[in-house]
Amino acid sequence: MADFVRVAHPDPQFAHAAEEVCMNISSLVEMLNTNTSIYEALKRVLIKGDEFGMDEIDQRVAELFMFDFEQSGIHLSKENREMFVRLNESILSLGTFFMQGCHQPVSVPRLALPEHLQNVFSMDGENIMVTGMFSDNPNDIIREAAYKMYLYPDQQQLNRLEALLAARATMAELAGFPTYAHRALRGTIGSTPERVMEFLELLAERVRPKAVMEVGQLERVKIQCGSNPKVEAWDASYYGGIAKHDTCKFSNQELAQYFSLGGCMEGLNNLFSALFGVTLNCEEAEYGETWSHDIHKLAVKHEIQGILGYIYCDFFERPGKPNQDCHFTIQGGRLKKDGTYQRPIVVLMLNLPRPLGKTPSLLTPGMVENLFHEFGHAMHSMLGQTRYQHVTGTRCPTDFAEVPSVLMEYFALDQRVLSSFARHWQTGECLSTDVLKSMCQAKRMFSASETLLQVFYSILDQVYHGRHPLEKSTTEILADVQNRYHCLPYVPGTAWQLRFGHFVGYGAKYYSYLMSRAIASRIWHTCFKQDPFSRSMGERYHKTLLAHGGEISPNMLITNMLNEKPTTEMLVQSLVNDLDRKY
Repeated sequence: MADFVRVAHPDPQFAHAAEEVCMNISSLVEMLNTNTSIYEALKRVLIKGDEFGMDEIDQRVAELFMFDFEQSGIHLSKENREMFVRLNESILSLGTFFMQGCHQPVSVPRLALPEHLQNVFSMDGENIMVTGMFSDNPNDIIREAAYKMYLYPDQQQLNRLEALLAARATMAELAGFPTYAHRALRGTIGSTPERVMEFLELLAERVRPKAVMEVGQLERVKIQCGSNPKVEAWDASYYGGIAKHDTCKFSNQELAQYFSLGGCMEGLNNLFSALFGVTLNCEEAEYGETWSHDIHKLAVKHEIQGILGYIYCDFFERPGKPNQDCHFTIQGGRLKKDGTYQRPIVVLMLNLPRPLGKTPSLLTPGMVENLFHEFGHAMHSMLGQTRYQHVTGTRCPTDFAEVPSVLMEYFALDQRVLSSFARHWQTGECLSTDVLKSMCQAKRMFSASETLLQVFYSILDQVYHGRHPLEKSTTEILADVQNRYHCLPYVPGTAWQLRFGHFVGYGAKYYSYLMSRAIASRIWHTCFKQDPFSRSMGERYHKTLLAHGGEISPNMLITNMLNEKPTTEMLVQSLVNDLDRKY
């Protein structure tokens, strides 16, 4: 709960207090994870057994706790254990400051710019403020200038990143791991840095030819627009958007008229009812229960079991709210001593447009996809029926936790699912099949180059969290990795890595997005492609995968679901096949 409050609460006093609580709890957890008395007691149980008896689930959870102990260097001397705790506190602090720096605007003296750029950006006295990369600006020169200024290296932010990476490496080595990546990947589907790199490099090799073709497509679009045909790093988003609009003649604003928030929620409700026999029911929150007046409380009700849990929906934009979509576990589900089940409670936080007068909140196709994604996380939490809350719902390895949410993106791109709720908010007119088809085709355009971009991000993350000290500066490494793995070259004088906040929360695990997508793709095409409303497949998915959270190893859950083991070849080919398939 404290993690959510520090991020989302509109009152700074609550947010600051929660920030302190988060750091205190994290320090407490690390202290407990270095408590030798608890460790020795757990070790005896694992070796000799518990006097109350243990089954496979008890054994699995006990092993996970032991894993936490070993990651925290329980075997170290008292002096080194204390050093480990201090390192962890330093990492938390550095991560907080680095995240803040990721979004800092850049201040440049106005007169230092060419005259034609001096009045383009926001003004702050005699300085201009660059708040982003202006990716959708139609002027090539403005996009180039914004890209180079916003990504210009900031020495303080560079020091933070280098200190963060060094502290992580020291902590991992102290605990007996060769690198931080080895520590972070233990127990995941990826399992080791070597296997993750094998997956990423094979994927890059298979995807590159298609990505290069897509760059050629962007070149043709640039020529049609009367620009220099060479595609630069600041061009992809803008000219890709033009190409997508040429495929789907409707703008995002026009399409949004057919995707009111209420209609989308009705679509999700009908989908979950068909697949799992559950419905989303609005409940009135009690006084003081919510942190903003526009929070919606949903009770998730099963047709036989009754209420499974609660979802608090923090849907709308507001001043000071982080511009990110997130799922937060407030209370995990667990079996209580009296035999009843503690209901899970989660928060979904998005940044959807507010209703205006009689006009409801209208969602672009991208917002619809994000909404489905976050509800994938929520239903993972709601449908989990684990014995212990330590392993409930999304409390599982990162590269598995994203599978249910990414799978929901496939439902959000299925014409049969979309046609079940896509209606004009005023007239009730259905969105035609042709428009839905072109909308989905446009969404999938440039998938190869986007995949290769994610591979580049993921490999950079692995290199940064590999052997230390690093052989080169983080910016030199960035240039090498981008030039080798991406289809657009590095831009000299930029330091994109200093804007990448995922290094904090997904250190050595950014590949999880790609691996989760590979597994989700396999599940979609094996189980739901033929019928996205299939109750039999929904029940199988629920009982075989969602219900178990982290109490069963993810590799076993995936094998049980697909009747095949998740090999590197299978995972890579699933993503490659996705690029050619028509949905």
